[in-house]
Amino acid sequence: MAALLGGVPAAAQDYTPAAAPMAAARQAALAQDGATIANHLGIPADVAAHQLRLQEDSVAASDALATRFAGRLAGIAIRHQPQFGIVVLLTGDEPVPDETVLVDEEAVPVVFATGARARHVELVQAIATYQAAIRASLLAPPGLGVDPRSGEVVAVVSTRDVAREGAAALRDRLAAMTHVPVRLRVVDTPALDMGGTIAGGARVVGTVPGDPHLYMCTAGFVVSDGQRTGLATAAHCPDALSTRDADGVETELPFVGQWGWGNQDVQINASPTALAPVFFADSARTVSRPVTGARPRAGMRAGDVVCHRGERTGYSCAEVELTDFAPAGDLCGGACLPTWTTVAGPTCKGGDSGSPVFLGTTAYGILKGGSYRSNGSCAFYFYMSTDYLPEGWHLLTADAVPVAEGGDPPAP
Repeated sequence: MAALLGGVPAAAQDYTPAAAPMAAARQAALAQDGATIANHLGIPADVAAHQLRLQEDSVAASDALATRFAGRLAGIAIRHQPQFGIVVLLTGDEPVPDETVLVDEEAVPVVFATGARARHVELVQAIATYQAAIRASLLAPPGLGVDPRSGEVVAVVSTRDVAREGAAALRDRLAAMTHVPVRLRVVDTPALDMGGTIAGGARVVGTVPGDPHLYMCTAGFVVSDGQRTGLATAAHCPDALSTRDADGVETELPFVGQWGWGNQDVQINASPTALAPVFFADSARTVSRPVTGARPRAGMRAGDVVCHRGERTGYSCAEVELTDFAPAGDLCGGACLPTWTTVAGPTCKGGDSGSPVFLGTTAYGILKGGSYRSNGSCAFYFYMSTDYLPEGWHLLTADAVPVAEGGDPPAP
């Protein structure tokens, strides 16, 4: 049985998990992402692609640094200029000499900065402990996240609250309440879910009972429960979804379940045919990539580059800003937990909900929502890590797909 790729039979695709094809796919994917982010980083495209490979392969090194300096760790970030490197922010004034670590047999500089006033774990605990009190003290519930570059809690607040108290007074009050350094970021529109297509990144549509409108979301990654394959998207999308291929043939995607509390915003819709572990990675939906693995949330660093492909805004790449982020408002069946990650746009819009967040052939998460400036531009978006896929379902990867004679995944 042919797999579905964007609702189109993909019998001609070869998903054999051989090492050489997967390595070539990863190299091509990172080259595409590098060319997209190069201008933003101010470096040539080939250098950017090389840095993205180092970014992915340096996670183990930064995890080791986090363990080694756990008693003083305020944050770990990635820098791209003047060369790729890891920046470790520590509490206290005792200096630590800079060093290098080997990544892919290349010496990567590690720069240590001191003087942070709170450890990373204390910043996350402050958000969890004082979130309710902060929300109650403001006109608009804020977003709260950790900036690993500066070792601060960033409060994403409304212009109304700043106008009422004054920026300095509001910042100082929140810092006194939480006992950690606080920085304000003012946005004009609070965080919103991006609800409104069958490989990841494809268009899916559906209706809500009693509402004649057709709503659009974006499919995330292919998942499996060991018996079926399906598409993960955002829980706030319509339950029953369908997709349409280039020939106009519509495929129904039966609703399996949704999980939308605290740290999750994910929905599973089953597929009537076996799906290959691929996702679209360009605006025109002509380039697909295999999924070869996932990036855990615990290893995320400020400055990491990630990309997303949404049905409304297409394909773009940008840098991670805040880790351990709790979105504003009641977007998680109430207040959200500080388990989300924010990315500096540059594009996001309604209809991107559920879209895949990735780098190269590595899955990072599923886009939930964004915050907007007064001119309607995207201030940042935030996503749920694939760590939080619902129990019983797992990310399907290319090396996990059984391949029948002839190259097609069998029917589930």
